Amino acid sequence: MAAKPPFLKRLFTWLWKAVNTIRLLIVNFIFFTLLAIIIVAISASGDDIVLENQTALVLDLSGHIVDQKRYVDPIEAAFMQGESNNPDGEILLADILYVIQNATHDTRINSIVLNLANLRSAGISKLSAIGDALNAFKAEGKQVIAMENGYSQEQYFLASYANTIFLNSKGMVSLEGLSRYRLFYKSALEKLKINTHVFRVGTFKSAVEPFIRDDMSEADKVASKELLGDIWQSYSSIVASNRNIKPEQLVLDTEQYLAELDRANGDSAIMAMNMNWVDELVSAEQFRLAMIEQVGSNKDGKDFRQISFQDYRSLTAPLPQFVETESVGIVVAKGNILNGSQPAGQIGGESTSEFLRKARLNDKIKAVVLRVDSPGGSAFASEQIRQEVLALKAAGKPVVVSMGSLAASGGYWISASADYIYATPTTLTGSIGIFGMFATFEDALAHLGVNSDGIATSDWAGLSPARSLNPQVKQVIQRHIERGYHEFISLVATERNMTLEQVDNIAQGRVWTGKRALTLGLVDELGDMEQAIAKAAELAGMNTFDTKVIEQELTPEQQFIQSLVGASVEYMPTNVRNSSLLENMLAQWSAVIEDFAKFDDPQGMYLYCEQCNY
Repeated sequence: MAAKPPFLKRLFTWLWKAVNTIRLLIVNFIFFTLLAIIIVAISASGDDIVLENQTALVLDLSGHIVDQKRYVDPIEAAFMQGESNNPDGEILLADILYVIQNATHDTRINSIVLNLANLRSAGISKLSAIGDALNAFKAEGKQVIAMENGYSQEQYFLASYANTIFLNSKGMVSLEGLSRYRLFYKSALEKLKINTHVFRVGTFKSAVEPFIRDDMSEADKVASKELLGDIWQSYSSIVASNRNIKPEQLVLDTEQYLAELDRANGDSAIMAMNMNWVDELVSAEQFRLAMIEQVGSNKDGKDFRQISFQDYRSLTAPLPQFVETESVGIVVAKGNILNGSQPAGQIGGESTSEFLRKARLNDKIKAVVLRVDSPGGSAFASEQIRQEVLALKAAGKPVVVSMGSLAASGGYWISASADYIYATPTTLTGSIGIFGMFATFEDALAHLGVNSDGIATSDWAGLSPARSLNPQVKQVIQRHIERGYHEFISLVATERNMTLEQVDNIAQGRVWTGKRALTLGLVDELGDMEQAIAKAAELAGMNTFDTKVIEQELTPEQQFIQSLVGASVEYMPTNVRNSSLLENMLAQWSAVIEDFAKFDDPQGMYLYCEQCNY
């Protein structure tokens, strides 16, 4: 007769069976619930999008307008598809321009309604590109309308392109101008007994100033004032022209503002009307009725006839091409320049180089447009990418750079060797300089009673954040930084046909707008993606061509899961789709993690523009 198992063993066996049974019940419940939702979604997906004549296209620009979306898990991306007015989402600039250009020639669309309430960021360069597309839409005799409860400065820039700007009768237009203020940590670091070691070249390379000063240097003040002046001049001249007012009417000094506010009896909305910032003050109901009168009502008669941005994008999406034709390849370099392979939304020395390599090895791609929207980052990764640009040119494939909102420092490094460089008037570029920085904590540790001691076979073997930095080692690091700066200005001098002295005079870490960079010889022409693609085709001798975006693609399995979940997500309860705890954690930590992720160069040398965030 077999011995009876010990009591503890029987207890744990029973507990495991109980836990496993509960686990299976939960998993099966979730699985069959999702299966039911998917079946419902598939059965309901037969309803085609119907676009009637005299329809308004509602351009819902919620979140951040970008050249390339950051990577998200395919299932998470599918869940996000079901969310409208998501202020944390991202919209591709290319998608917006595609939709507006289609609507321009679509006889069923007679107007565009701008919904800007949740627009968080874009930059003047991207908004100007959208504005140009809206102007082409208006040139066809169609109407652009903006309506909001209130306009931020960036929202108002795009709204100014509208034929009619509506404002809620209790709303306001917030126009403040531009500023640049930072926190400085020198005294705090001294109190914490943290020693910061900074190595840099460039009078205007101010990224390290917060760690070595308690205030902004005079050189940085001069450069920043001129830069902000250039950007604001572009903003105010465009908006003033759109609204047929003077640029100085946009931002009033406090005395003028009080006088205008008094004239409006303290009512910000009436003041906006008086200043000709807006055309009409209405309630939401009055706007609804006005739009019904203009385009007609929808099927249930409760709202005006309209189609959403996403529905119209789906309706007009281009058919997939099964036969590859001669193309201009497009590689997007957006985000911080980091080492290794990086997901979409960041530039990787390995991953971005691989995209350029794919373009070089694809016989159907005859030229490449490199779209740069980056403040820079790792010097090593920047050079990796530039080497692939050189390889493309050596293979006989022209490379044209299209600078987006910013292409500074490392962003300029990867652009410099292109055959032709376009920038927008408000692109932030230049920042030709280099720095290195790290901290040691020997004094802080000693204050706590912790000391480091030992022996090493060389000065290099004992390097540690817990020990003071040898003065000779400091000199070696500074020499490397100086060598890096010399290589940077030499590169620019060679590629832009300038002398070292000429480059040094406009370098020193200084940031320029695209308009100023053109006069300085850092770029070839003012323009955007459309002009860059046409130039690339011209240099390659192509009269007819397609464009092909070269990027990280989802696997067939990921595409299937994303489309399946995306079809069913609108049937899920909101509390299932959203995790407030996760959102809060990401919001609190993502900025901190991103700051640390910027600095991963193997040699500790960075081509980075800290002030390129306007």
